[in-house]
Amino acid sequence: MQVIKAKDRFHLESDWLSAYWLFSFDRYYDPNNVTFGPLRVFNHDTVKDGAGFPTHPHREMEIVTYVLEGALRHKDSTGGAGLIRAGEVQRMTAGTGVAHSEFNASEKDAVRLLQMWVLPERAGLAPSYEQKQFTSEQRTGALLPIASGQDAPGAVKVHQDVTFYVSRLRAGDSVEHELKPGRRAFFYVIDGEVALNGEKLSAGDQARITDVTKLEIAGDHQSEIILIDLP
Repeated sequence: MQVIKAKDRFHLESDWLSAYWLFSFDRYYDPNNVTFGPLRVFNHDTVKDGAGFPTHPHREMEIVTYVLEGALRHKDSTGGAGLIRAGEVQRMTAGTGVAHSEFNASEKDAVRLLQMWVLPERAGLAPSYEQKQFTSEQRTGALLPIASGQDAPGAVKVHQDVTFYVSRLRAGDSVEHELKPGRRAFFYVIDGEVALNGEKLSAGDQARITDVTKLEIAGDHQSEIILIDLP
């Protein structure tokens, strides 16, 4: 279990964006930190009111956006447009090619989000979107699947053999996850403090897990976490 502390994340700070990039992305490149299994990008972004990412293209990638606070406005070249609000997840299959923009929908409050990219199971997929709202109650004291290529009930469809789980843990709550032999997991503390298999992790800490079959996650304080089960 490789633990990487919050202070060791790459941090970009501009006049409109505060971003933590956990893998090589844009101007940050580390040849030893490009992928973990099919997980290619994990960005924890805070976008200032009224600001955002102008129209830009993507190809051959599954992009999962999970909004933590506020609302993100998106528009794309297929004609799709709308809001992703706190607690909502959006899956975008870039496939053969799509262009989109993402802006903070508020003129006074920041938006916080996770954006995660996964390599698709095959090339040449048609571009598509799927979006779903989840409540705080659904993830409290439980590992809630929000995006999956493993037919997890209620989750949006990802074209890869992965499942994204989120959980809100109160002090004293605990959850468990079994990893099948040969699988790996990526774990990130969004807020709060937890113990992962007995190891204390705080907000911004991550763990990259291989050759472990059982994960035990205990909340030391009220916490939010995300777990990705990967091949």
